[in-house]
Amino acid sequence: MKLVIAIVQDDYSGELIDVLTDAGHMVTKLATTGGFLKKGNTTLLTGVKKEEVDKVVSIIKDTCQKRKQVISTPSPVVGSTGVYVPYSVEVEVGGATVFVVDVDQFIKV
Repeated sequence: MKLVIAIVQDDYSGELIDVLTDAGHMVTKLATTGGFLKKGNTTLLTGVKKEEVDKVVSIIKDTCQKRKQVISTPSPVVGSTGVYVPYSVEVEVGGATVFVVDVDQFIKV
């Protein structure tokens, strides 16, 4: 057995859960927060057979497409001196961070 851990933006979580469950996979959803954009993320956990890992990763890749987003630069650390002028920056967001972990034992109770 393998444990697939996928960290995705909240925007993709609902659709990804639907696609994974429609494909017959059980999914556990954990609410998490990202550090870069400081926006909500979702961490999904699913246990799969070794031969199903590529299929699950492919589903994640197809559902969680990367895209460009314009953000304002974050304000500097509190207590700094001077004038801060924010500006817009285009960044690539989306996609997913996926970890595949070997599981010695999988018990469904």
